[in-house]
Amino acid sequence: MSGRIKLVLVALSCCVVLSLMLGTVFGKGAGPDDVYRHLSVFTEVLSRIKSEYVEEPNMEGVTLGAVNGLLEAIDPYASYLNEDQYKQYVRVKDTGKGHVGLVLSRKVGYVTVVDAVPGSPAARAGLETGDMLETIDSVATRDMPLAYAEILLHGRPGSKVKLTVLRVRQSAEPQAIELTREEVKPPPVRGVMVQAGIGQIRVESLEAGKSKEIARQVQALVGQGAEKIVLDLRRCASGDANEGLALANLFLDEGLITYLEGQRVPRQEFRASRDETVSRLPMVVLTNRGTAQGAEIAAAALLENKRSEVVGERTYGNAAKRSAVPLDGGGAVILSVAKYHSPAGKALQDQGVTPSVAAFPKEPVSEDADDDAPIKPPVELAPSDDAILQKGIEVLTKGASQVARDNLADAPAGERPMGPLHIPTAPRN
Repeated sequence: MSGRIKLVLVALSCCVVLSLMLGTVFGKGAGPDDVYRHLSVFTEVLSRIKSEYVEEPNMEGVTLGAVNGLLEAIDPYASYLNEDQYKQYVRVKDTGKGHVGLVLSRKVGYVTVVDAVPGSPAARAGLETGDMLETIDSVATRDMPLAYAEILLHGRPGSKVKLTVLRVRQSAEPQAIELTREEVKPPPVRGVMVQAGIGQIRVESLEAGKSKEIARQVQALVGQGAEKIVLDLRRCASGDANEGLALANLFLDEGLITYLEGQRVPRQEFRASRDETVSRLPMVVLTNRGTAQGAEIAAAALLENKRSEVVGERTYGNAAKRSAVPLDGGGAVILSVAKYHSPAGKALQDQGVTPSVAAFPKEPVSEDADDDAPIKPPVELAPSDDAILQKGIEVLTKGASQVARDNLADAPAGERPMGPLHIPTAPRN
């Protein structure tokens, strides 16, 4: 078989993937004319690269880059794995080896941190939302399948992995760090009274069973005199979507929590049950850029059912059902086959959750700040120094409408705080 024929066959395969991906994302199949038009354009582009590029290109690399670029354009959590990579993926997924505690997506071609599980090796090293992994054990992540990056980060507990990290908020060159893999344990749910009558519940992961922990913390805080609740979902990026449903139901006694829908997944609605409700106290939910997955489902449900204000930053956007779709030749495409939607119909993977009351953490100020300084572990803030927590307490004590008026009075000319807003109230019995 000639090289050109092989090239055309590769191009055709890629375009079939393209058509399937487009159909999956937009919820409908492309018509025959559209399919042939995409095939023609894609084949011609690859043919021109082969014949006109300044030097003989590595067509395998060109094709792989095209497929990965396609997947990133429609789904930042999707991956194409060849046969060997897919076998590794299945083996690692089933064995549950050590890890460094990173939740990942893709941005601008690189593997990017959604967040680091609190208490994990990555969190202790200071990795946070938005950091880019340029290499993993000297392997460049540019055009690396996301699932393959997960494979490389797994390994025997006690073994080490070397990363080079690019921090987008600094102008420094990528920094080299070394992490030791371990069995990452979900951080416990923490409950504390932050001031008289107000209890804070800190949820940093939503693995199976976490909703029961949260229910126990709610009851404990009520026993300590809590009359209002701050549900803190910041940096809650890992866990199970089902736990997000259960979490929302702890505070909702009726209404739509979310629905799941995809091209081949019929709409499935999840509604609150009064039997699962544990608290009707006034509450606020705190979010930041590291809030994802099940935590987004809960935050959106509580906000749009007018059960709670959401205070903080827009969430990351990562609430979907993902599956491995086998391909001829033994490989697979891992992609979102259905998305969770807010009660109002917003696809959470695409839009995240926009807070009803915007608040941002205070940026550390240092006279000797150095862009080339090493990455440092995060520092636990005292409640009085936690700007987002303080804004949440303010909403609970003053009401969102008054906070909005205060923000408006303090805002520079021409600026307006985010809205609309509503005052958080407990549902009627």
